[in-house]
Amino acid sequence: MNSSTQVSAINTQAVFTYLQGLQARIVEALEMVDGKTFLHDSWQRPEGGGGTSCLLEEGNVFERAGVGFSHVIGNKLPPSASAAHPEAAGRAWEAMGVSLVFHPRNPYVPTVHMNVRFFVAKAPNNPDSTIDATDIWWFGGGMDLTPYYGFEEDAVHFHRSNKNALEAFDLAYYPKFKKECDEYFYLKHRKEPRGIGGIFFDDFNALGFEKSFEMLRAVGDSFLGAYLPIVQRRKEMAYSERERDFQAYRRGRYVEFNLVYDRGTLFGLQSNGRTESILLSMPPIVKWRYDWKPEANSPEAKLYTDFLIDKDWVSNT
Repeated sequence: MNSSTQVSAINTQAVFTYLQGLQARIVEALEMVDGKTFLHDSWQRPEGGGGTSCLLEEGNVFERAGVGFSHVIGNKLPPSASAAHPEAAGRAWEAMGVSLVFHPRNPYVPTVHMNVRFFVAKAPNNPDSTIDATDIWWFGGGMDLTPYYGFEEDAVHFHRSNKNALEAFDLAYYPKFKKECDEYFYLKHRKEPRGIGGIFFDDFNALGFEKSFEMLRAVGDSFLGAYLPIVQRRKEMAYSERERDFQAYRRGRYVEFNLVYDRGTLFGLQSNGRTESILLSMPPIVKWRYDWKPEANSPEAKLYTDFLIDKDWVSNT
């Protein structure tokens, strides 16, 4: 998909309105599940734009849950964006999105991440410029699930929800975006995936603005149905310090990925974004151990042998 060749009338305000509404809906739903209220922290970015970070800490169900909306503007793309899009180098830009990460207290409830975003590199105002005089834009997003103790029915439900959100647009999108998710959320230095994946897409404008935006909405709107039934099934399961200990160990992989590979984190830091909002995805309690391996045939080992693998969760059931 070549964003520089996709000419389409864009409606930035419609995307802005949708994303703000999506954040509000997700926060309201999580408050009903957890029973505690999110902190709403609005902020302004000196270089342009701002956002609202909604954070729940020490909740009944979620140890930490963050749902951030940001709308930021700049005069020159940071390296993390212009390296992948040299045609957009030197342009003014505008980016907006909703990003969330939920870290549950109960180790049997998986951590989840979801992000939907829109990016525009503005056409130059100078009519004599040699740069292509059209806006360069794309959508991106997706969601992925990171269990500590896996359950096949949860994995199937999550992936089926992802597939259902996409199949009205193109039957090829779910397998394509699943593959992109598996490849993206992979810790190369550990030679293991972060979790069981989901879907991930970037630089997407293949359907023109209206249909591409419709697909983004389908993904964003499917999130609560993909995740909350899993929470309801697992949140009352009994656990001990053993499970909490393994949860903290596996959370270390989450931190490693976000700080080493995550494009959104790198873009936010390189574009002088608000650090507290960028890092609200970090888990509150994490542990690292030297060369630790789970005991053979243990519940912890099952995560590696049965879930952190390349698997077609929808077609194999």
